Amino acid sequence: MRGLKIMLVAGEASGDLHGSHLAKEILRQRPTTRLFGMGGALMKEAGVRLLFNPTAISTLGFLEAIRSAQVLRRVLLRFSEIVDRQQPQAVVLIDFPGFNMRFAEILKRKGIPCIYYFSPSVWAWGRGRAEKVAETATKVISVFPFEYDVYKEAGADVEYVGHPLVDIVPPPVATVVARENLGLSLDQPVIALLPGSRRQEIRALLPTMLRSVRLLEEDIPGIQAIVAIAHDTVKEDVQHIIQSSDSNAKLVQGRTYEALSGSDLALVANGTANLEAALLGIPQVSIYKASSSTYYIAKLIVKIPRVSLPNIVTGREVIPELLQNDATPANIREQLFKIWQPDERARIKADYEEMRRLLGESGAVRRAARIVLNVAVGKSQGQAKDEFLRGRSATADQERAEQDID
Repeated sequence: MRGLKIMLVAGEASGDLHGSHLAKEILRQRPTTRLFGMGGALMKEAGVRLLFNPTAISTLGFLEAIRSAQVLRRVLLRFSEIVDRQQPQAVVLIDFPGFNMRFAEILKRKGIPCIYYFSPSVWAWGRGRAEKVAETATKVISVFPFEYDVYKEAGADVEYVGHPLVDIVPPPVATVVARENLGLSLDQPVIALLPGSRRQEIRALLPTMLRSVRLLEEDIPGIQAIVAIAHDTVKEDVQHIIQSSDSNAKLVQGRTYEALSGSDLALVANGTANLEAALLGIPQVSIYKASSSTYYIAKLIVKIPRVSLPNIVTGREVIPELLQNDATPANIREQLFKIWQPDERARIKADYEEMRRLLGESGAVRRAARIVLNVAVGKSQGQAKDEFLRGRSATADQERAEQDID
């Protein structure tokens, strides 16, 4: 038998991050594995042969997604054809539920093992979504203990591994070192602004963030702002917003952890970055804005009282979260100044320690990769047996398929 072929499918920056670490670990455990699929620059660097990079068009929202729906539909059809030719031993679906849940249905019909990693947020959307996942998934890799319970009750084959950010987020760089590396003053406080990874959310949030900092300067004179982004695809947009806002904020790309390490406070777009800031011990305020239609529909559907991951994990408000009309510069300023106070900073950092404990032990990526490989090896052995019983080799079929990923 040839080496295993595993397809990885991610559609946004956070999925690209987690897909890249999973890819590295799969290749470490089984170097002959061939990885291909959909993702971003990090997955490509990790050894995944990309067939499509959707990060430039990824959106958040019900009505906003229509703009790229036709593109994603074509990609879905293309991937269906590729799966027929490649016959991968397993497909790993990483977040991106609008696309991946549809792809999972296709994989189920084709008999291709489907593994959810960072599966749809059933703890937010309810049992119905968990049941749909259970119908299509060969395996669900759970990163939160509370989602494990929901999937188990829905009948899914689920394993809890812990959250990979526990391993991915490095220990914080010394504040002085981080500020020197970033060209920031050592004598004045610093606030990190993390406006997200999508153009849509950056345009909605960053101007508000910058206005909030300007108000905060009245409470904390001389505070320095640093805007951290993950990829250069949005760099031009961010530079334009900073210049239009007449702000002195410094922009860095690909150095988010260093920017957080050098900061006293953070103002963060709701998402994975909340967890990253928390693991680095930085007091933060979480904010988000969506279109009115998206927010209204989400309010009808989402089943949880809190939306920021540190708050969800602990089950209480660890960090302030301001959503939609509440995310005004005045409200943000008030909350930032509140968490600037020594007693509140100490309380938040103590809560972060509990959050870290609840996220599980280190080694989550290693455990996830082992699960993926076990599923793929099981499928591979089944394919070999079928070929032997049919009295033929699949070599010719495999060679015809190489054009897709070579």
